[in-house]
Amino acid sequence: MDQINEPLVRLACFAGVLALLAGLETFAPRRRPSAPRGWRYANNLALVAVDSLFVRLLFPLAGVGFALLAQERGWGLFNLWEAPGWLAFLASFVLLDLVIWGQHVAFHRVPALWRLHRMHHADLDFDVSTGLRFHPFEIGLSMLVKFAAVAVLGAPPLAVLAFEIALNATSMFSHANLRLPERLDAALRRVIVTPDMHRVHHSVDPVETHSNFGFNLSIWDRLFGSYRAQPAKGHEGMAIGLPIFRDGAELRLDRLLTQPFRRP
Repeated sequence: MDQINEPLVRLACFAGVLALLAGLETFAPRRRPSAPRGWRYANNLALVAVDSLFVRLLFPLAGVGFALLAQERGWGLFNLWEAPGWLAFLASFVLLDLVIWGQHVAFHRVPALWRLHRMHHADLDFDVSTGLRFHPFEIGLSMLVKFAAVAVLGAPPLAVLAFEIALNATSMFSHANLRLPERLDAALRRVIVTPDMHRVHHSVDPVETHSNFGFNLSIWDRLFGSYRAQPAKGHEGMAIGLPIFRDGAELRLDRLLTQPFRRP
């Protein structure tokens, strides 16, 4: 683990997945964009830069660094119990995904948290850049939740690195404006969240907004009864976003950052 350059590995994976999905969206789009793609991409990616700076300033250790600290101090289940390495890795990966699923549900159910998270939902379109569009304060709270989970589990640093890379990649994939063959979508969503599955979550219909909370593994929505297979109006007919903040000016970076603190 000491020989792995964690920031470089994460950046390379992020850039590679983003470029691949952005290219695929061009050749096999699921929906026609309602706002200029370049304008949205520019502001959503600028938000990623702000988020990254905010997290690095607030949490110099990041998730992997905190896992190394927990390992050094002997915190958490897998640092107290000598489980096989493969079991500690697999269990940590799956349980971290459950924690992030539960966090997502909480951001929908708690009004103060929803004010932060609704910025993600207020995007007027649904594509790979939407999967990166989160308020810095939400990212900060998410890091605290992740730190707590890592401390309780004693998650191996390599498992934390793999989970963070996978979560970032699947968040972009599940938000991609990508048309998949029906059989491939059906097969994939048995294990992971597909774009068609997660697009339902970005419907303007509140019933659909509060379903399909997963970014990575699809099992949690099925297990806890929040799974919805398809939108009522179909993927081409459904409206994306929220009933509020539908002015195109709300796509600007400054408006994104101040949106949680403004009335519609």
